[in-house]
Amino acid sequence: MTSTFKIKPLSNTLKEALVHKINFKTKPLGALGMLEDLALQIGQIQETLTPKISCPTLVVFAGDHGIVAEGVSPYPQEVTWQMVMNFVSGGAAINVFTKQNGWDILVVDAGVNYDFPDHLPIKNLKINYGTKNFLSEPALSEIELEKAIQAGADLVSEINQKGCNCIAFGEMGIGNTSAAAVIMSKITGLPIQDCAGKGTGLDNEGLKHKINILSTAIENHQTYNATDILRTFGGFEIAMICGAMLKAAELKMMILVDGFIVTSALLVAQAQHPNVLDYCIFAHQSDENGHAKMLNYLKAKPLLKLGMRLGEGTGAALALPLVQAAVNFLNEMASFESAGVSESL
Repeated sequence: MTSTFKIKPLSNTLKEALVHKINFKTKPLGALGMLEDLALQIGQIQETLTPKISCPTLVVFAGDHGIVAEGVSPYPQEVTWQMVMNFVSGGAAINVFTKQNGWDILVVDAGVNYDFPDHLPIKNLKINYGTKNFLSEPALSEIELEKAIQAGADLVSEINQKGCNCIAFGEMGIGNTSAAAVIMSKITGLPIQDCAGKGTGLDNEGLKHKINILSTAIENHQTYNATDILRTFGGFEIAMICGAMLKAAELKMMILVDGFIVTSALLVAQAQHPNVLDYCIFAHQSDENGHAKMLNYLKAKPLLKLGMRLGEGTGAALALPLVQAAVNFLNEMASFESAGVSESL
């Protein structure tokens, strides 16, 4: 994974010109707050004074997790495939929000423990029928991990070739908050109890059991780097998102980062390729325990904080209008000179 992707840091060639353009709009300096930071970042990503958003696409990766056998989720594993069916029928929150805000949506079977009918609009990238139970053995084999990372990367290349320059990722997988919590703990060094949350609705006793299981799993495995961590504790959907993010950054696409699960994939990606963060726009702060600490670790400022913890990519879907607003003010708002307005003394 470390040698496959070539991610350049943001170019500073136009930074001074972009800052000048932003500062001399008809407003007090800094009056548009984070939108100004966004406009600068997007201009640098696209290396232009007139950036645009083209064919924004949200990809929802779905996969199952062997760790659910240990009772870490209140929902049975079959909910994963049932929710995927809900996505393709248009009945989920992510369908509502992507439709509202102008996203294209693509649903991917990364490793669901179910065979979907061929006629459904689901991209079949299935690596296996769910991961192994990481309490006792690594979740993915080395070959499975490489396949998943490459599949995510190849998919983003396909999407980019169709004209997309703005991408986001969502996920579905019963048990994936457990995988994400362990990834977070291992990479950030925080204790597992600061990383694991109630997921899809555990009660206090259920959370205590989840933390005990995850603590034991951590003790059972020795890992040496971020790739080992992903292979040992991750999921097919998390690994594909990791590869997808790295390829998107390599292709100089804007990446709208969703919540807890997606950010766990980013923790792995940035550990191997720190420049990936230059291309990330953090959509929201999830209410899942641990996400705020993840964002703090990455020194990230989320655009939204709505108390959401649904996953699916819903936070990213809701943030697109703000990103579009940053682009629009940079391109369309008058300058003091063009509007004939006096500047401050």
